[in-house]
Amino acid sequence: MPPKSETHASSATTGGTTAQFDPASDSIDLMFHILKALPFSFLRPPRLRLKLPTFTLPSAMTVYSLILLTYFMVVSGIVYDVIVEPPGIGSTQDRFTGAVKPVVFLPGRVNGQYIIEGLSSGFMFVLGGVGIVLLDLALDKNRAKSVKVSYASAGVASVVISYVMSMLFVRIKIPGYLR
Repeated sequence: MPPKSETHASSATTGGTTAQFDPASDSIDLMFHILKALPFSFLRPPRLRLKLPTFTLPSAMTVYSLILLTYFMVVSGIVYDVIVEPPGIGSTQDRFTGAVKPVVFLPGRVNGQYIIEGLSSGFMFVLGGVGIVLLDLALDKNRAKSVKVSYASAGVASVVISYVMSMLFVRIKIPGYLR
């Protein structure tokens, strides 16, 4: 026995002409037909003259800024900060004087961080990325030589500062790492 859709399709084709199958016409519910046809006997749907909204594409710098901001938030651990709600900074007590000193990095725990620790690490990663972009801009042949030198020196400085500070952060976070 063929499926229901095939029986309706085969019964709808007669004499070489094909009729459209309407599932509502097959219903035996009289109330459905009345509710379907009655409102349209005295109501007329409005003729809407709607215009499609026109969107202009954002500039390349806007897209780059949004992507850079998203990258900063992801590598800074914003999701971790929202879920776990760690303190902004920690504190430790000095063994000799007993004074309480602020601590920015949570030492010894790789899977935990303070908020400032995540933001500073994320800033260093973004600084390194911006340095690479500046190095790429320094290779443009249409720029003046002084501008290319400025871009190159700023790019190299950004990458070096980012690398040195990130390694310092790792050494603070994990004492004795890579020694």
